[in-house]
Amino acid sequence: MTTGVLRNPDFLRFLGSHVANEIGANISRVALPMVAVLALHASPMEVGVLSALQTSAFLIIGLPAGVWVDRMRKRRVMMTADLARSLLLASIPLAQALGVLSIWLLCVVALLVSAAGVFNDVADQTYLPDLVDKGGLGDGNAKLEVVRSSGALAGPGLGGLLVQLLGAPRTLLATALASLGSLIFLSTIRAADRPVAAVEKGGLFRGIGEGFAFVWRDRLLRPIMMTTAATNLCLSAVLGLSVLFLADVVLLPAGLIGLLLMSGAVGGLIGGLVGGPLFRRYGMARVTWLGMAVSSPFGLLLPMTEADWRVSFFVITSITLSLGAILYNVGQLSYRQAVAPEHMLGRVNATVRFVVWGTMPIGALLGGVVAQQIGVREALWVFMGGRLISFLPLLFSPLTRMRDFSQVQLRS
Repeated sequence: MTTGVLRNPDFLRFLGSHVANEIGANISRVALPMVAVLALHASPMEVGVLSALQTSAFLIIGLPAGVWVDRMRKRRVMMTADLARSLLLASIPLAQALGVLSIWLLCVVALLVSAAGVFNDVADQTYLPDLVDKGGLGDGNAKLEVVRSSGALAGPGLGGLLVQLLGAPRTLLATALASLGSLIFLSTIRAADRPVAAVEKGGLFRGIGEGFAFVWRDRLLRPIMMTTAATNLCLSAVLGLSVLFLADVVLLPAGLIGLLLMSGAVGGLIGGLVGGPLFRRYGMARVTWLGMAVSSPFGLLLPMTEADWRVSFFVITSITLSLGAILYNVGQLSYRQAVAPEHMLGRVNATVRFVVWGTMPIGALLGGVVAQQIGVREALWVFMGGRLISFLPLLFSPLTRMRDFSQVQLRS
């Protein structure tokens, strides 16, 4: 028997759109670089630029997207983004069939798909409160995290299989169909797409400033944003060095490296499944900060990984940190969705994501610089040590004295 948000037919349709999108997105992350390598024989520099473009749009348009999404119907934004991604990805096999496929076309498609993803993500996080009440936000976000983690676990492997069976360009046609499937799920939601609240629109920069001001003044959002930014900086450095560490330092075979890198998705899947019961029993606010604090020390196991039984240290670290991160992310996102005024939720989501994602490329760059100077294993010690103390802003916040976020005055 289904319970909680799963009894809501509209939430199930929303969940279905996530299933389609997450599978398609994780397949495309594998297939798009493979098109460049296998079909166009791209250079390492070209592949690097292409990979960067796949994630760069949030730094370029993330903040204004929050203002714009606040002034538009959220489900319409997501459906438009799905349609745009479907057409853009379908253009690649069409270009190959016409003999006009080039690395420049791939780069343009990657950037535009990334931009569509920005609008979809901001609208997505803003839309859930329209489907479930405040008491169901934690349960709903936990279910969505299960889908995200499952997509991260299954998507790359499925992408590799489809590339082998269909070829890389045709695989992107499958991702285009996945985006189209997401659009169909969204179109079947029966709840009305809530109209934009009648608020003073003002200028773009004023809207961005209001989003920043709201986040900075909130006594929980500010430390949450600081902790997440510091955590992402450190983990981006670690992720950027992981393949090099496992291949050149630990000397593991490629097949085993692939399995190890997938282990984090297992922790994310577990976190999504147990999040709801833990929140209900121990309180969402308490589990949010404890998930981060308790899991962080396990990160110190990772630099001790060796090509023997100690290879398990990498698995333990990946699963534990991912489990803690999911509990933390579900909690802090649910609080953000509940506390932000309806007419500002897009800007608040965009502000937080701009800051916490903005540290990721910095972390990846720092990881390479530090590893070049002191060695890869030593750099992992540095950044896992930083990851350990990154939750300190939470410890000095009111969050540690709370059981539930209901102790804070949430939006009406």
